[in-house]
Amino acid sequence: MNTQRAKYPIAILSGLALVGGLAGCSTAAESTASTSGGDSGSSAAPQTDAPAGTGGYKDGEYTEKGDYQSPNGNEEVTVTVTLASDVITAVKVVGDGDNPNSKLYQGKFADGIGDVVVGKKIDDIKVDKVAGSSLTSGGFNDAIDAIKADAAS
Repeated sequence: MNTQRAKYPIAILSGLALVGGLAGCSTAAESTASTSGGDSGSSAAPQTDAPAGTGGYKDGEYTEKGDYQSPNGNEEVTVTVTLASDVITAVKVVGDGDNPNSKLYQGKFADGIGDVVVGKKIDDIKVDKVAGSSLTSGGFNDAIDAIKADAAS
């Protein structure tokens, strides 16, 4: 019986060492994930996908078109952004939808986008859904990428 009692402390210590080692691995993985700018899943807040502070954009007003795919086919939105010190100070989105549903969602997106991006650094935005419109954000993000290229110093 003494040999079985001696096995329990060894088994317990081995188990604790294994759990402690695994816990250390998961902490490192969580730390990496939280600093990598992952998807927050928020429906109205901008998401950070670009490294912060990579700006250096010229102040001014920029206009670009962005394309996206909807159930009604290829759609387009025209995005106008005013930049000051890499911050969006004004935004205007004009849809080019022919289908009534496209017009509806583009209009909702245009009405709500200012609340989401105005006052934010252009490098810190990546919109996924605004006012119930999730597809229009693809064209908006496409246009923002083109604006960043236009405004780059």
